Amino acid sequence: MIRAFPAEIIAVLRGRRGRRNLRVLTRFFIVLTVMIVIYSILFHVLMLREGQDHTWITGLYWTLTVMSTLGFGDITFHTDIGRLFSIIVLLSGMIFLLVLLPFTFIEFFYEPWMKAQAATRAPRQLPPETRGHVLITSHDAVTGALIRRLEQYQYRYAILVSEVEDALRLHDLGFKVVVGDLDDPDTWTRVRVEAAALVASTGTDITNTNVAFTVRELAKDVSIITTASDEASVDILNLAGSSYVLRLEEMIGQSFATRTLGGDKMSHVLGQFDEVQIAEATASRTPLVGKTLRENALREKVGVTVVGVWERGHFEAARAETRIRENTVLVLAGLKQHLARYNELFGDYSVAAAPVVILGGGRVGRATARALARQEVDYRIVEVLPERIRDSDKYVLGSAADLEVLEKAGIRETSTVIITPHDDDLNVYLTIYCRQLRPDIQILSRATHERNVATLHRAGADSVLSYASMGASAVMNMLQRGQILLVAEGLQLFKVRVPDKLANKTIAESTIREFTGCSLVAIRTERGTEVIPDPFTRLPAEADIVLIGGAEAEERFLELYAEGGT
Repeated sequence: MIRAFPAEIIAVLRGRRGRRNLRVLTRFFIVLTVMIVIYSILFHVLMLREGQDHTWITGLYWTLTVMSTLGFGDITFHTDIGRLFSIIVLLSGMIFLLVLLPFTFIEFFYEPWMKAQAATRAPRQLPPETRGHVLITSHDAVTGALIRRLEQYQYRYAILVSEVEDALRLHDLGFKVVVGDLDDPDTWTRVRVEAAALVASTGTDITNTNVAFTVRELAKDVSIITTASDEASVDILNLAGSSYVLRLEEMIGQSFATRTLGGDKMSHVLGQFDEVQIAEATASRTPLVGKTLRENALREKVGVTVVGVWERGHFEAARAETRIRENTVLVLAGLKQHLARYNELFGDYSVAAAPVVILGGGRVGRATARALARQEVDYRIVEVLPERIRDSDKYVLGSAADLEVLEKAGIRETSTVIITPHDDDLNVYLTIYCRQLRPDIQILSRATHERNVATLHRAGADSVLSYASMGASAVMNMLQRGQILLVAEGLQLFKVRVPDKLANKTIAESTIREFTGCSLVAIRTERGTEVIPDPFTRLPAEADIVLIGGAEAEERFLELYAEGGT
């Protein structure tokens, strides 16, 4: 630290501003020195007039003690002109030593030095050897969730921030930041964008367009993911160079429609891992309700396998004795033809007659309404702002906290309420209120921040979709194509080589599910992919296996079978 101090001082003084500050400081000390010399000479002249003879050292000593307001009183004038001179020296000393000197030192030396120190915590470039990193253009709910996933999978990342103060704040919170303007090509060159694995921009549509265009000119092959609030921006972002444009409001709206009990009973694909498709389907009002998975025998009937079920927002690995309830959401795995046969068998079951009630007419609420309309499900939107009313037949104007407004929207008859506002506190309030009004109703709620997902479940929500988690999952899926697929909140597919401990054992003998909580979805060998293999199938030593489970289940699997590696 001590050895670094001279180097920091030199670095401060080498800059153009540092040289200017040094000139100002030099002039100040020259003026101060001249003033002290003049005062010391006048001291001798006035003392001689009073008949006192002192050395030049004594004159300098008197001048400094008076200017610094110490005033020991051992040397004094006895005439009025001498006392008047003392007052002038005292006042000028107060101004120059007690006011101007600290101000000048702080303004022209200390503050630049502190900024130089701060700059070392907020660098303006990444090391030349940086490779495979993720560059993020802002810190918000989505990128905060993304950073947690990047750290979990040990990806390097950097947040680009234009203001040093913002960069320091994020640095002090533990984030890795780089200072630079997003519209400056030099910024992207300094952060090694040509060697990056991915660029994620989640700002405004205009900012995202500028970022995509700037990055694409410098790096032709890097993946660029941007978000879009306006549908018209999607084409512009694609033209600017985006590899993938996320419309998170539409994604959440579609997911809400998929999980609505009053909607269709078709399977809706969440993602695909090699040939394996993962889908969700609601069991409400189908012959599946009330029976166990063994009794339903879906694998024997249509070839699809239930790998787990959602119950009040919690994922449970499927077991033969798992009983399907009215509000159960099935997580299915199978090939495309398997899911098609499932849809043929259950897709014709009628939807509920009562309209679904949507609380909030913002972007997510309107996206949910469009998704329900595509499924031919009727809905009513409760909206408090008159300017958001689009269709008087589908909207109810008023506060969602007003019982009369909710009753007008159909809260007493509906099977599902979907809560879509951007305010998590409001969503908790509305969830508790709706649960008290209708203990038997299905409540789907949106969460902007991941930390509020558990709170909304405790408040009574059957399913919670996190805006942040959905965006982060989409980015991670693109970053880790072929290795990990995040299919839902707290649920992911991942591929690993068969660990040595499990090689040549049957699936039943491996007890993977019992020890880790993961379910084996597929085995991939040179001959192809076997989806949901028989429990007595042996695990080849040179094969890959595809597993489904939460992040904790994956960690337990890797801890137990670390030598298998990913």
